[in-house]
Amino acid sequence: MGSDNRFHKRKAKQYRDLERQKAKRAPYERILIVCEGGKTEPIYLKGLVKEYGLNTANVEITGDCGSAPINVVDYAYLLYKKDKKSGSPYDIVYCVFDKDTHDSYHQAINKINGLNPKNIFKAIKSIPCFEYWILQHFASTTRAFVSAGNKSPCDCVLHEVNKYLPSYQKGAIDSNAFNQLLTNTQTAINNSKQSIQQAKLANTDNPSTEVHILVEFLLDLKKRAESI
Repeated sequence: MGSDNRFHKRKAKQYRDLERQKAKRAPYERILIVCEGGKTEPIYLKGLVKEYGLNTANVEITGDCGSAPINVVDYAYLLYKKDKKSGSPYDIVYCVFDKDTHDSYHQAINKINGLNPKNIFKAIKSIPCFEYWILQHFASTTRAFVSAGNKSPCDCVLHEVNKYLPSYQKGAIDSNAFNQLLTNTQTAINNSKQSIQQAKLANTDNPSTEVHILVEFLLDLKKRAESI
């Protein structure tokens, strides 16, 4: 009898906690964004969420999964299953990762394509790395980034970024850099779309980035949030 009472009390508490959590959310999709980077990507995306006035109970961002693309996908799926069990699953899960020199890049894409339910998990890829999205705010370039001497492809992108943002470092975005990025968001979106088209015509993916897809989705949420 005592154990039954404890079970029912625990279930009732879980139900109340879930209802309180739901009450805090805004009436639009609940999104999970899992990033490869432990700092740069989450800092940038959390900055957008704050700037756009989005509800952090609706848009959750984490980079606590290591740098390998497959780790991003595995962790995203783990969090999705955990939340689904709680009775309030995410509507969309974005997996943000780079190609760079990662061995598990294609494995991660294949896993996302095979996950169920369909159309929940979406890959947001950057080739060679997230810094190419940063560069798109200032310059449109379709020159392939490859290793040069002791510099990785991403190091070469970072070198180009520093011509426009001297203070920018991988793993850190200060307020000045973020404000400049924010001001040039539409430029980055336009350049990013153009670079993907040109990459397809050249039968390559280097360079390209899909971060604009995620940013445009957040902008759409912003518009909907403002109309509520």
